[in-house]
Amino acid sequence: QVQLVESGGGLVQAGGSLRLSCAASGRTFSSYTMGWFRQAPGKEQEFVAAITWNGDNTYYADSVKGRFTISRDNAKSTVYLRMNSLKPEDTAVYYCAGNVIRYGPKDRYEYDYWGQGTQVTVSS
Repeated sequence: QVQLVESGGGLVQAGGSLRLSCAASGRTFSSYTMGWFRQAPGKEQEFVAAITWNGDNTYYADSVKGRFTISRDNAKSTVYLRMNSLKPEDTAVYYCAGNVIRYGPKDRYEYDYWGQGTQVTVSS
């Protein structure tokens, strides 16, 4: 079992930056692929970024590529999402998720463990 707790969300102006953190409890964190997803009001949840267990591979949605960076520190059992050049359309609740991925890290159904979410609001 893994418990995930996100932090770092908030209100920021367009063009600004935020860093989200997701702290995990449990001894299996270092073996999990970790992902970030987001859900805006009235929209379906969508993939944002993912990172493999050793950090060797990262994946991004086209909408955030070049602006967001996912990273992890297995010693701290924490995954991060650095978000630069934020846009109003990035406004959403951001969730981190983890699991051993069988097929593709962009599919939310691959993840068994989820955090409670953290709100990110970008004002224009």
